[in-house]
Amino acid sequence: MGDLLIHNAQVRTMDPTAPFATWVLLRGDRIMALGQGPAPEAGQSLDARGRLVLPGFQDAHVHLLSGGLDLATAAQLYDAVTEAGLLATLAAHARAKRNMPIVLGSGWQPGLFGDHNLTAAVLDRAVSDRPVVVYDSSFHNACLNSRALAMAGVQEMPDPPNGHIVRDRNGRATGMLHEEVIPLVVARLPELTDADWQAGLRAAMDHANRLGITGVLDPRVTETEARIYGQAAAEGTLTLRVAGAALVTEADTPETAVARLTALRKAHPGPDFHVQSAKIFMDGVFENRTASTLRPYADAIGGTAPCMFGASQTSALYTALDAARFAIHTHVIGDAAARRALEGLEAARAANGPWPAQHQLAHLQLLDPGDFSRLQGLATANIQPLWARFDPVVPDIALDMIGEPRWPDVYAFRRMLDAGAEWCLSSDWAVSTLNPFEIIETAITRQARRADGPRPPFFADQALTIAECVQSYTVNAARACWRDHYTGMLRPGFSADLVVLDRDIFQCPPNEISDTRVLSTYFKGRAVWQAEN
Repeated sequence: MGDLLIHNAQVRTMDPTAPFATWVLLRGDRIMALGQGPAPEAGQSLDARGRLVLPGFQDAHVHLLSGGLDLATAAQLYDAVTEAGLLATLAAHARAKRNMPIVLGSGWQPGLFGDHNLTAAVLDRAVSDRPVVVYDSSFHNACLNSRALAMAGVQEMPDPPNGHIVRDRNGRATGMLHEEVIPLVVARLPELTDADWQAGLRAAMDHANRLGITGVLDPRVTETEARIYGQAAAEGTLTLRVAGAALVTEADTPETAVARLTALRKAHPGPDFHVQSAKIFMDGVFENRTASTLRPYADAIGGTAPCMFGASQTSALYTALDAARFAIHTHVIGDAAARRALEGLEAARAANGPWPAQHQLAHLQLLDPGDFSRLQGLATANIQPLWARFDPVVPDIALDMIGEPRWPDVYAFRRMLDAGAEWCLSSDWAVSTLNPFEIIETAITRQARRADGPRPPFFADQALTIAECVQSYTVNAARACWRDHYTGMLRPGFSADLVVLDRDIFQCPPNEISDTRVLSTYFKGRAVWQAEN
């Protein structure tokens, strides 16, 4: 590739040594030079017409491949607000995918649907001749139709560790599954082909590139994801970089976990796809009562859930993985899960000493006030601000379970940063939108978008600034993905990954940030997305 000059631009480099420029020169897959004033000659040039240019965005917690698979193969149920609407969408999708041996759906909303009203009998009314699996918006719950229940032999299955089959008063499986039983059941159903997975990856990359994303961290990588990502990397078809966090389960010992992850790291050393993290689910979600809390839930049922890893196993696993120089990427929703993970990281540091691991606690929905200060220097707060709002449509049953007196401890991002935590913003797509501009807007306003009829801000004092948000999607996210030495800012010698936006998000009203359009996305100096004029 020849030289490309992008000029007449407002370039925010995110490089503290040279934060602003008016032009940037790309040579091949690298940034050759940046500057202000007269621009050099180049073989090709792009007049940015005064628009904002930023480093390519990076999302450090996104289920890229499974989200793309949903785009390519699954009924989209996110907007269904009635049983009739959900079934109509599912039936139409089944008709459109007549050749698929299994009917998939994703995105039904807890708070509207759940154990009480979504069953195999309900799904049978939409599709009865093929197995059906429909996931909720968190992907921690799934409902099957009768054909799928019979095919997988669910009636005879016991609950596995950290998984639950919902049964009626007669002990019959209703069709609803929670947590770790889901992959065990799905493994007994017709499998998707590698061609399906590859189509999903292409759909996901296209979606991400349109939103200015040039790097991700996939926080749940198994052998399947590693194979598909690895193949794309070998063929040179990736249009963004992928860091992988390999799944570690309750069935693992320190020896099995380290051996499996070491083999994956050796097989996939990067730079475009590398396995550098271990993924641990320390608890589930409030929506199916598997979030682990220090106090009982505040609703009428009460109770709580245990952490998915015991204290001694947590300490042993974290210490072994840390010693093998893996970052540890932990899902924590409840405050008890966060505390257990912090204790595991502290045990690892005591045993192995500090190193620039970029261990991460993802989600941090509820954090005990005594634990905010423990994040500093120990774990990056990998947070998803889109959830830090009162939803104008879907009831937030999690808030009812947490109880209003503890709402100030929910998504308390400003307190995390003020306590010295490192941080990055991310989406958790396909659980929520992948659009970084919608997420940034909510991080600042703590409200839904204007078009959605926002309710009052959810603890406005916990808002982030636009500068913090952009830093978290560039420099900080690159660091979380272990590639900040060549991505995350615009600097000579760094990868030529950048975006051109249709507005200056540093200057426009915060509630207009979500309307931002990406005009161009460059990955390694090549345009992977160009908007039509």
